[in-house]
Amino acid sequence: MNIVITIINIRMVTSNAVSALVEPFTLGFVQRAMVGGALVAVLCGVVGTWVVIRGMAFLGEALAHGMLPGVALATVLGAPALVGGAVSAVAMSIGISALQRRGKLSYDTSIGMLFVSMLALGVIIISHSGSFATDATSILFGDILAITSVDLVLLTAAVVVGLAIAVAFHRPLVALALDPRIAAVLDLGPRSARAGLVALVTLAVVASYQAVGSLLVVGLLLAPAVAAGQWTTRIPTRMVLAAILGALSVFVGLLVSWHAATAAGASVAATAIVMSGLSWLLRIMFTAFTSREQWSAAPA
Repeated sequence: MNIVITIINIRMVTSNAVSALVEPFTLGFVQRAMVGGALVAVLCGVVGTWVVIRGMAFLGEALAHGMLPGVALATVLGAPALVGGAVSAVAMSIGISALQRRGKLSYDTSIGMLFVSMLALGVIIISHSGSFATDATSILFGDILAITSVDLVLLTAAVVVGLAIAVAFHRPLVALALDPRIAAVLDLGPRSARAGLVALVTLAVVASYQAVGSLLVVGLLLAPAVAAGQWTTRIPTRMVLAAILGALSVFVGLLVSWHAATAAGASVAATAIVMSGLSWLLRIMFTAFTSREQWSAAPA
């Protein structure tokens, strides 16, 4: 009798757990959020891998905030925010290149100057619009639950374009990561590779804006790639694993947001960061366990 009661209790607990996992995703807007977030995760997994390898996290952060004036102006004028953000991010990319070449400034100095300028301009536009709090919240933290079917089409197109660029520039980017001089000697176009990488980062930042906003986009861009880097050194494998971990972060983040009544975009970004930390911890434990096993198996 006790065994039967135990089995029934286990089934009830299992059923409740499954219900808690499935319940949010029976709603259309959550389904769209999951699909849209997964598409963003794929793009960020590919681009984020190169960002981590090349040490370009500051560029991603700067472009994310560089979108602010365009998004703010589009919001004030009633135009699509994504279009405004894209124009602003592209303008910032061109500005960084122009400051480097004509202003003879270093890469990080050029980014830093434009980063602050664009951020200040965006805040000025938002504050002048008369609805500062609402606009700022939407722009900075995104609204993944508001993703529409049209947004999914645009995200799909962004992923296709991003993957095409990544494939086209794979060899030049590998050579550039090893040594720019090698890329030049092999005639792989290091300048073109840099331009392609900036284009990829810009595309990923703009595409991720709806999901997590300009403030949290770097978390989704970097954290899955960092987590994947703990387990593989091959670039294609790292990209695939980063995309999978990013999609898992979206799934878990949406569940946390649903049951804990927290902001969805922030929950997704925070989940990605936590997952990166757990990956690092598991890697340390795995390495320690493997070393202990090898030590025990060594002949006396």
